[in-house]
Amino acid sequence: MKRVTMKIGSFAVFGICSGILLLVGADPKRPAAQDDSTNFRVNVVLVQLNVAVTDHKGNYIGDLHPEDFQVTEDKIPQHIATFEEGNGNAVDVSHAGASADKSAPAAVAAKDTQPAAPSTDMDQNGVQVSHAAGSNVFILFDTSNYMYRQFVFAQDAIADFVRSMDDASRIAFYSYSRNLSRAATLTTDRYRVVNGVRSTVAGDDAALYNSLLLTVEDAARLKGRKAIVVFSNGPDNASSVPPEDVAELAQSTGTIIYIISTRLAQAEPVSAAAFARMSKATGGRAYFAGNWRQEQQAFTSIREDLSHLYTLSYYPQANPNRGWRTIHVQLVGKDLQKYHIRTRDGYRLLPHIAAPDDNDVASTPEQNTNPDPK
Repeated sequence: MKRVTMKIGSFAVFGICSGILLLVGADPKRPAAQDDSTNFRVNVVLVQLNVAVTDHKGNYIGDLHPEDFQVTEDKIPQHIATFEEGNGNAVDVSHAGASADKSAPAAVAAKDTQPAAPSTDMDQNGVQVSHAAGSNVFILFDTSNYMYRQFVFAQDAIADFVRSMDDASRIAFYSYSRNLSRAATLTTDRYRVVNGVRSTVAGDDAALYNSLLLTVEDAARLKGRKAIVVFSNGPDNASSVPPEDVAELAQSTGTIIYIISTRLAQAEPVSAAAFARMSKATGGRAYFAGNWRQEQQAFTSIREDLSHLYTLSYYPQANPNRGWRTIHVQLVGKDLQKYHIRTRDGYRLLPHIAAPDDNDVASTPEQNTNPDPK
């Protein structure tokens, strides 16, 4: 994560990409005579939005440009700083039982490599426009005792989803029951991720919200588009944090949450409502799949969504609000008013989340984490 420092009079301003940050401080012991050298630290926020644009039938609308979007924060107009158009083409997988050799991308490396840098242009308004930059996708798989009957079918659906993702994207595979296991950290090596999927075994109670919060924290450290795809086969019965905390952190760090759940969870109204709220608040979707075919269809829908999202960012204009900030995105022009927009509706300023210099969490040595020491 790169930090930019600017000196404005007696103010030192630090900017950190894609974080929702606000740190203000001064040394109260410094004498008044030395006020000219006092440094106040204020982090400039780069807010990132992932926006889906569809018609009334749910078809994605492509070929839009930065000038087609208008963004306001607390009704204050914002200037778009960067703009990214989708992920490029994705490989189609026709069914959950597809052969690994036939559906795998042709260029799977033997070791982890960084994706190619996206092509970048500057439009007439000075907006940096990127193409096919890829996504950072975290898959969070329920391996609790709810999964016994559908375990193998779920593994197949996840493995096919991994193979179908575009080459520019990096994927991590985590699993959870009572604790979180980071089986494969972010990588472009599809074989390593699929191997992590195949190595999972069913286990203990389900602490979904604990594990999802930790996954959001991992994603929050990254630049660029980031999404979490949750596969849950039942309600949460072991977490110490509420789903509202997870949703707020994801909103405030620009992390999309997609949830694929089964009818077992849908039959439990509290969990079904929580899944729907979390996904909607972050600009994602919740799916309730009754069989393995519907699970595969849900993964296909998520892949298509990620490949058609517009990702834009802006540095907020002066705003005294230090709490929840409401974001509104709309399309400009009469011809575009008929389309629908899906994105997060705001964020809350959060403390700084530290990150490694290479913007990767792959160096994290700990494999099993439980936020509740008890």
